[in-house]
Amino acid sequence: MINKELVVIGGGPAGLAAAIEAKKNGVNDILLIERDSRLGGILPQCIHNGFGLHVFKEELTGPEYADRFIKELEDLDIEVLLDTMVIELTENKQITAVNRQNGLMQIQAGAVILAMGCRERTRGAINIPGFRPAGIFTAGTAQRFVNIEGYLPGKEIVILGSGDIGLIMARRFTLEGAKVKCVAEIMPYSNGLTRNIVQCLEDFDIPLLLSHTVVYIHGKDRVEGVTIAQVDENLKPIPSTEKYYSCDTLLLSVGLIPENELSKMANIKIHNVTSGPVVNQRMETSVPGIFACGNVVHVHDLVDFVTMEARLAGRGAVDYLKDKLPSSDRISVSAGPGISYVVPHLVDAEKILDKKQNFFMRSTKPMEKARLFIESDKDLIGTKVLQHVRPSEMINIEIKKEDLINKDIKSLRFFLQEEGVADGK
Repeated sequence: MINKELVVIGGGPAGLAAAIEAKKNGVNDILLIERDSRLGGILPQCIHNGFGLHVFKEELTGPEYADRFIKELEDLDIEVLLDTMVIELTENKQITAVNRQNGLMQIQAGAVILAMGCRERTRGAINIPGFRPAGIFTAGTAQRFVNIEGYLPGKEIVILGSGDIGLIMARRFTLEGAKVKCVAEIMPYSNGLTRNIVQCLEDFDIPLLLSHTVVYIHGKDRVEGVTIAQVDENLKPIPSTEKYYSCDTLLLSVGLIPENELSKMANIKIHNVTSGPVVNQRMETSVPGIFACGNVVHVHDLVDFVTMEARLAGRGAVDYLKDKLPSSDRISVSAGPGISYVVPHLVDAEKILDKKQNFFMRSTKPMEKARLFIESDKDLIGTKVLQHVRPSEMINIEIKKEDLINKDIKSLRFFLQEEGVADGK
């Protein structure tokens, strides 16, 4: 049995930031476990810019952003196990991992930080009719092929879904000389950041077909084309709206799913909307001493927010290791009309680690102008006017610690109301 004060599972941006933050705050015996052969998670294949604007106040590429944290990790001499798969996690923070060098390892941790990230939704999850030909890729897989392996998966591309990776790959394929026929999105609005819609589609004259989906994949050995149809308000294809697009590659950008198999093994409570763990103000899960951060909790749009959340988890783990005291007298946090979810889900006002508490949330639909209401079981805490609200863009709200502490608040509720629309309560 190997004993470690803190074990971080996952060496992507969340795991790196959490491990560094814990080391800076006084925990020396840290082990970071990563299943890949290198650190950085998905960032090394994200060669486009747009990273680091919040954390470093400058624009970096994915590899540059990852490199800053990897160098800091090395400078701090934090132990890392690469090519190592964690296969089990128990409630008492016992980890079973395996790699080629050491074989099967049993690790007993004082605290654990989960930073496994998320995986892409595949064709099997969306049940498109047709054969199973070659040429169907998730957007992330195609990105790895082009940017890391140096392979171009195809020459005529159709993209299903308007997630950010799909939009970025539309631009990437175009720059490599391939023809992107269109991007089809089943929702009546895009699921990517506005800047990606503009920079990746509009700048390259790539059509975005809203309220459309692929209803059939043609081709037996290799994709030969797809049939795209318009959908109604119930997301059902409308007859006689079908149109055939010839292509040799279909890219799927249809959502991400937090990787929580380990969380479920440890009997951690999972939120039914985010599909990630229920966490409190220091990113602690329902199992004391096990923390979670990044895309394993909820899918982020910006890596900078992942870093902010991970630093909180790192400090939370330090806090736990010092006093071993669980949070108490928690405030339950809920999403009202117009909001799909809010993270964190529970808050112990006494144990907020800074002078303020950040709340991350997403809207349920696009709104050009909306007012966010924050109310407790006692009274209205505050409101804020938000412009150009989109479900794809995370809302980050700060509440001062002084507004929550010593007020006997039992619950917080966030809801959005379109300006000019009747009260959403």
